[in-house]
Formats: sequence, C-alpha cells, structure tokens
Amino acid sequence: MLFGREDIRRRIEELGRTITGDYEGREPVLISVLKGGTVFLADLIREIPLPLRVDFMSISSYGRAAESMGRVRILKDLDEDIGGQHVIVVEDIVDTGLTLSYLLSVLESRGPASLEVCTLLDRSARRIAPLSLRYVGFDCPDVFVVGYGLDVGGRYRNLPDILAVEDQAAVTADPAALLPFLDPGAGR
Repeated sequence: MLFGREDIRRRIEELGRTITGDYEGREPVLISVLKGGTVFLADLIREIPLPLRVDFMSISSYGRAAESMGRVRILKDLDEDIGGQHVIVVEDIVDTGLTLSYLLSVLESRGPASLEVCTLLDRSARRIAPLSLRYVGFDCPDVFVVGYGLDVGGRYRNLPDILAVEDQAAVTADPAALLPFLDPGAGR
C-alpha cells in the first residue's frame, strides 16, 4: 500500500480547505477528465463549501507517435462555456505532463478568468512538460499505481487505497489478483 484511505481522506480535506480559502467569493468550475479523476473529484467537491460547478471531458490519445507529444482527441467536450470562469482541472495523477499541458492549452484558449490544476498524485520524476500544479495531494514515486480511481485494464478503480503494483502484467492477466484489497477492512 502506497497511500491508505485515511491518509487520502485527510489530504483531500486539507486540499478542500485550501481551495475554499483561495476561491472565497468566487464560484469555481472543477473539470475532471474521465474516468480516473472522478473518484477524487467526488470526494474533493464535498470538502469545498462554495457554490461551484462540475464538468467533464473525455480524451483519447492519437496513438503511440502522437502520444509522445501529448496530442489528444477530445471524445467528450465540456457541456458549458468556461469563458470568464475560475477553472480548476482535477486530475488523478500527473505523470509526464504532456497530455495535461495540451489540455490546458485547449482550455486556456477558451478564455477562463483563471486556470489551475489540482492533482491527487504528482509523479514528477517522469515529468517532461513543464507544469505548474497549484494543488498537489501527494508526491508519487515512479511506480505503477492502482486504486482510488486509478485502474489497470479498466479494473480496480474502486480500491479504497492506492497500491504500488510491482508486476503490472500479472495483475492485468489475473482479474482476481487484487480482490483481497477490496475488503473494507483490508487497508486498516
């Protein structure tokens, strides 16, 4: 276990308090990229007692060559205009930063009053694109992680803790490999 559910809960409370103080008197728009960030977003918004809106985007990379450049195709765009709004992009994990950098340039072109990033995990050891992350939950070591919205092969987003996976191929091959960690008492 890399980050336990109680540590995650406490850190999200702290992030919520900080965001609330920073955005007092404003109505931020929190944008999550589907699907990984939704668990974090759901818990985070409950810790921000401000009038706020939530919106979602879904993206897909163009393939291996373009992926290395962070180019993405927008599969689901925002439902509402963000022009003049205070926007916070909520991410589960920021890795190389290439895709996020591209996404931020797309959002910036839409004229928000402000644009910031809140990520649960920052794996800065792999960063390629320079990014300014205003709100960071945890620094993440350069390991493959799963749980709390992060998946492997579409599974295990519902793990309440964040686990470091040493053998990603074994977990991908065996759908039951991490089932013991779904037990509500397993991380305690």
